[in-house]
Amino acid sequence: MNLRPSVVFSPYSTYSREEWARLRDDTPLTLNEADLENLSGLTERISTDEVVEIYLPLSRLLNLHVEASQGLHGDTENFLGKGAGKMPFIIGLAGSVAAGKSTTARVLQALLARWPSHPDVALVPTDGFLFPNTVLEDRDLMGRKGFPESYDLKRLLRFLGDVKSGRSAVEAPVYSHLVYDVLKDQRLVVDRPDIVIVEGLNVLQPATLPKDGRAIPFVSDFFDFSIYIDAAEGLVETWYVERFLRLRQTAFRDPASYFHRYATLSENEARDTALSIWRSINLLNLTENILPTRQRADLILRKGADHAVESVELRKL
Repeated sequence: MNLRPSVVFSPYSTYSREEWARLRDDTPLTLNEADLENLSGLTERISTDEVVEIYLPLSRLLNLHVEASQGLHGDTENFLGKGAGKMPFIIGLAGSVAAGKSTTARVLQALLARWPSHPDVALVPTDGFLFPNTVLEDRDLMGRKGFPESYDLKRLLRFLGDVKSGRSAVEAPVYSHLVYDVLKDQRLVVDRPDIVIVEGLNVLQPATLPKDGRAIPFVSDFFDFSIYIDAAEGLVETWYVERFLRLRQTAFRDPASYFHRYATLSENEARDTALSIWRSINLLNLTENILPTRQRADLILRKGADHAVESVELRKL
């Protein structure tokens, strides 16, 4: 007996790139070419067209959500007879390795900080909440780094709870992609900003519901808005290999790099190594854990070649 209902209905409204670009209205472009160069990723160059046609409309939409949330929070505080405490607006940003999450997060941080009603925008990558390598090695999880079980979920939930409660100077751990580990002596301090962007692979994944019905928080329970960066598997594989080859010529050459041993590989050897890592680890994580969360997002950015967004899906339910 098939218990899964068959309903021809989508909870999303889909916009072509051209349709979405028109929603910019009169939102000004506040980034120059130097800004775009600094915000671009290792293999993803953010163009002016991409900002104007995709990110300015998204910035305008998020501004509406943030200002509405700020107003509702203030009214609710007055209703409850409490002081006008500050409640950060939290944006969750999910997607595969190499899909361009970090670049999107940086661009949104820069654009959202230009709006006068929310100039303080913090960016928190969830890489810092990975268990340290020593813990992963003890648990035989080094080959599953980035999978849900490799994160210190309790620590991440405590962090989000403190931020959402309006606490000051909340600390988050910092991850180094150079040494491929959490840094023991560094912290990212989030001090009651207007907006927090939480970027990571599995931030939209639901927890297992308890049979006793007691409340158990998901990471996404703390989000006021969520975004999923989507692209065909073949494209993401290509981007991952391109990034690996670029790193082989740059960061991997640093003797301090965890992947320094790959710096001397020939191009063919490096390509084969990158494909092996992608298919045995990152593709597996994508298909098992990340992609199934796509439909939990409020907005989906669907990318085509060259990281250009081809369509936008906005949840209507």
